[in-house]
Amino acid sequence: MTKRDAVFPAGRQALYEINRYSAAIRSGGFLFVSGQVGSREDGSAEPDYEKQVRLAFDNLTAVLAAAGCTFDDVVDVTSFHTDPAAQLETFMAVRQEAIGAPPYPNWTALGVTWLAGFGAEIKVIARLPEAA
Repeated sequence: MTKRDAVFPAGRQALYEINRYSAAIRSGGFLFVSGQVGSREDGSAEPDYEKQVRLAFDNLTAVLAAAGCTFDDVVDVTSFHTDPAAQLETFMAVRQEAIGAPPYPNWTALGVTWLAGFGAEIKVIARLPEAA
C-alpha cells in the first residue's frame, strides 16, 4: 500500500497539524482537497460573509497551487452552506469569478446546520496535470 502524499499550502501547515488533517492528498492521478473555509492566517473566521467566501476560494486556490493545479483542473465540487437561502446569491457571484470559463466542474451544494463558525465550506477533487 502506498503512503498518502499530503499537500499543504505555504504558511498554513500548522493549522492543519493542530486539527490533524491534510489540506489535500494526491492519489491515483487526482487531488482530493479538504473543505476550505474563509479562515484568516490564524484560523479564525472572516466575519463579513462575502469576504469569507472570497477568502475560502483564495485558500482553495492556494491548496490547488501547492499541488501544481488550478481551478481548470477541478472536476468535482461540493459546497456546504449554513443558510443557503440567504447566502447562495453572494456565494454564486464570488464562485463565478473563481471558476473561470466553461466547461464548468460538476457541483453539489448542501445546506448544513454547523460549520464551526463559518458560513460556507468548499471541497473539491481535481485531476493532477501530469495525469491528464
